Amino acid sequence: MAYFMGIDVGTSSVKTLMIDGEGTEIGSASRKYDVLKPKMNYAEQNPEEIWEAVKGTLLELSGRYPKETAQLKGISYSGQMHGLVLVDRFGKPVCNMIIWQDHRSVDQRDKIYSAVPFEEFNRITLNQLSPGYLIMSLMWIREHAKEIYDRSALFLLPKDYIRYRMCGTLGTDMSDASASVIFDTAGKCWPWEIVERLGLRKELFPDCHASTETAGVITRECAGECGLPEGVPVLYGGGDTLMHEIGTGMINEGRPWVSNIGTACQVTCVMRRPVYDEQFRTNTFCCVKEDLWMLMAVGMCGGAAMKWMQGILGVSAFEELNRMAEQVRPGSDGVIFLPYLSGTRCPENDPLSKGIYFGLSLDHGREHLVRSTMEGVVYSLRSDLDLLEELTQKSPETMIASGGGARGRLFLQMQADIFKKPIYTTESAEQSCLGAAVTAAVGTGYFASFEEACEKTVRFRDEVVEPIQENCRRYEEYYQVYRELYGRNKELFWRMPV
Repeated sequence: MAYFMGIDVGTSSVKTLMIDGEGTEIGSASRKYDVLKPKMNYAEQNPEEIWEAVKGTLLELSGRYPKETAQLKGISYSGQMHGLVLVDRFGKPVCNMIIWQDHRSVDQRDKIYSAVPFEEFNRITLNQLSPGYLIMSLMWIREHAKEIYDRSALFLLPKDYIRYRMCGTLGTDMSDASASVIFDTAGKCWPWEIVERLGLRKELFPDCHASTETAGVITRECAGECGLPEGVPVLYGGGDTLMHEIGTGMINEGRPWVSNIGTACQVTCVMRRPVYDEQFRTNTFCCVKEDLWMLMAVGMCGGAAMKWMQGILGVSAFEELNRMAEQVRPGSDGVIFLPYLSGTRCPENDPLSKGIYFGLSLDHGREHLVRSTMEGVVYSLRSDLDLLEELTQKSPETMIASGGGARGRLFLQMQADIFKKPIYTTESAEQSCLGAAVTAAVGTGYFASFEEACEKTVRFRDEVVEPIQENCRRYEEYYQVYRELYGRNKELFWRMPV
């Protein structure tokens, strides 16, 4: 039997999954790590700490499943997108990586657009600039940390550094490269004219490959450190949202759209051409499957808002938050949460926006705050869904819920009621890991295509969560109020001292 691994290098943890050639999940392992906040608006991670976490998952799996590990035929990756990892000529990180939650580079936006006008830049990248994107962080480093910029030989995205540690090859893939927002997304190449006009060194840009290409093989050093067989093929992999699509079977335009609640949250669909929003409120990135592009509307705070709520209330487990929320009826008795705790990217692109609890009274308690936080996250997903339907002139009959939003009945029911659509879920709880493992199987030739691979490996639960009409009516009223909260407070956000 052939076995494959998918490694998901996330924002808060790494997860590694092993499957067999039939798509059966053999086992998984995870390790958590922190986001470093050395200053206000900074968000960094130590690449070496993440590498140690990856090693821990690999040692655990190889120790638990030695026979299966000995028959590994391929490994691929899913990685948090947008982050900047700078390495020197020896492949060693020169500083902490700056991740997508970072907001220090706000001023770089106008500087980039002064060199390359807004319309021109956006129509090549198919995306609007925002803090946290690799290009914004790189420009900030060049201006504010020139000694680091000068020492840097190459930039990578987060999962690329982990792959380098395992096979010794430096490079990236087109899905992650397009999410750097310094990429010709329709042409699938680096936009060298823009790079030149920004005054960036061309040698910083890594070679770019298809997600299914083989980058190298497990080195002797990695084999010794991680308990893996030397010589196993290692594929380039892709961005986590793109791998997530593979793990839910979204491999053509006819598939249901996906609503995902991870650290951030987003609604995604795929297109056979590079569709983009003329107002650049959405993202368009290259897919792992090369004949497709992904259209994504993203909220910056999904699971991050729930984790924040856990910390505020001193609750150790998400299940406890669920129990509190279940005590309150749909609509949270009039409390509405605007989940802009990390700014917002869609449908508004405003890094200075803030969170709001609207409608509070003396009649409300902690349980109302919890439920309204959950509902606010789903309202943000509904606004994303509305926008994608407007852009594509399509409306999916059903949705697939994934990530943390698929693990509890309450979150699933909220999505069904607020979207007004039946909600499906996959049997696998680790869609990004599964997508990476499936990509390894396709890239090594075990499966002839993603269609064949997903038919074999992506399975759905029998239970479908149907919308409750009474809840739909109530939520629709509150959602209309939610939609006005940002616009009515936008000016105040910008007047607030930082």
